[in-house]
Amino acid sequence: MIAQAAFELRLLLRNGEQLLLTVIIPMALLVGVTLVDAVPLGVPAGAERLPVALGGVLAVAVIASGFTSLAISVGFDRRSGALLMLATTPLSRQGILGARALAAMAMVAIQVVVLVVTAALLGWRPTPAALALVPIALLGTAAFAALGFALGGAVRAEATLAVANAVFLALVAVGGTTYPADQLPAPLSSLVSLLPSSALADLLRWSAGAASTTSGALPVDAVILGVWGAIGAVIAARTFRWR
Repeated sequence: MIAQAAFELRLLLRNGEQLLLTVIIPMALLVGVTLVDAVPLGVPAGAERLPVALGGVLAVAVIASGFTSLAISVGFDRRSGALLMLATTPLSRQGILGARALAAMAMVAIQVVVLVVTAALLGWRPTPAALALVPIALLGTAAFAALGFALGGAVRAEATLAVANAVFLALVAVGGTTYPADQLPAPLSSLVSLLPSSALADLLRWSAGAASTTSGALPVDAVILGVWGAIGAVIAARTFRWR
């Protein structure tokens, strides 16, 4: 499974479109959200915005790799028959999906390093809580990967492409990622706070050192993220088709 995961990761790193989605767009978002005061983070422009911006953009990166990219690749590999062909190898079907999830986690680890370095160049200084950035990001990847398998394993490839990209754009725009859910209008804020994107972003913002993040809400965010991951896993287990 490790060898297959390494192969999947190499494919991701060689794909220009995937790198645009998973690396370039999050880097551009981090720089833009940090420096542009028009983005409502609840703090003024400059270095003090970095913890809030970094946590939110890391959540975007996790969604891009763990959900959008994964769902699309699974959908098109199902259509081409490549996924079914892999299922005939000695590697078990669970191992094949596990390898994809591991590759997504490895990609997220790379994204965390790239974004943390970018944030440091912009003036971010980590706190001890920053040690949790990678574990939280990997936990979020697992949850979103379950949702990605649920979508990519049940819907035809073209529909998966459309839905995965639409969901990604919606979560970036109003999913509590780019800016916190509490910056949205009250009715929408309450709804968005129940989304896995908002829960993950809140956890990552806390780890990045955002002073506005209250530690009392973190257990609730962890539960919300876990529940969505469990829902995705149950749906994928019942509906996943190999072709």
